[in-house]
Amino acid sequence: MKYAFSTLGLPGVPLDRSAALAASHGFDGLELRAHPEEPLHTDSPAAERAAGLRTLTAAGITALAVAGYARVAAPGEDEPVLAELRALIRLAADLEAPYVRVFPGGADLPEETADAHAVRRLLAAAPLAESHGVRILLETHDSHRTATAAARVLDRVAHPAVGAVWDVLHTWLGGEPPARARQTLAAHLGYVQVKDVRSAQDLTPTALGTGVLPLPEVVAAAPPDGWLCWEYEKRWYPDAADLPEQLTQGREYLQSLVAGQAPADSRTAGSGGLQSRL
Repeated sequence: MKYAFSTLGLPGVPLDRSAALAASHGFDGLELRAHPEEPLHTDSPAAERAAGLRTLTAAGITALAVAGYARVAAPGEDEPVLAELRALIRLAADLEAPYVRVFPGGADLPEETADAHAVRRLLAAAPLAESHGVRILLETHDSHRTATAAARVLDRVAHPAVGAVWDVLHTWLGGEPPARARQTLAAHLGYVQVKDVRSAQDLTPTALGTGVLPLPEVVAAAPPDGWLCWEYEKRWYPDAADLPEQLTQGREYLQSLVAGQAPADSRTAGSGGLQSRL
């Protein structure tokens, strides 16, 4: 198993500092948030991209994914979405990142319309992604928060350059036990995005293993040769504890789960569905 964390947990931190934190706390990679307020994004010039790759390489850190904000199921014309997808693919290729993360974003549309938008746009972008050695991953999020909903799109796309990010918070909020979510995404899974929160009503992030998410069940269901990426949403919850002080504990906790050494407590025992924890 390899371990990464998202730079969403380090808002405003320069890339060299994020890479140094990852390396010094035993992580293998970073999920790079691609937003204009971050060090690297789709408008970053070639020189900055090359420098960013050198920084990561020097630290021994992999760019696991470029975490973009394209919404493939959203209403509107296709071309702006496709242009954003093309830009994200090229940024990922320049950083030697194997994945691009995208959102569904079709909450205001009928299910069949949102699905059709996502299928059409992902199919249109897939050949470029494949030619650049990049895989576009649809996150279990917003309009398609469950594995069932995401797989409904991905089964229709059926292209090797398109897959899924399993955001375990959203499948849990959707009532799917981890084993079922993993099985549903089996043909599509790129990597697993782990996190912990205070409750279903209060999504303030907590240290891994101290919140309500069924992380032992998640890790048991995760591919043993894949990536676990910790998304700590400090950017959206500025009052949450700072991430750097938690990094070693978080990585060690995940490693203990992988090794089967951290028993599930009363919050993480049982079926893994949301209803069992409310």
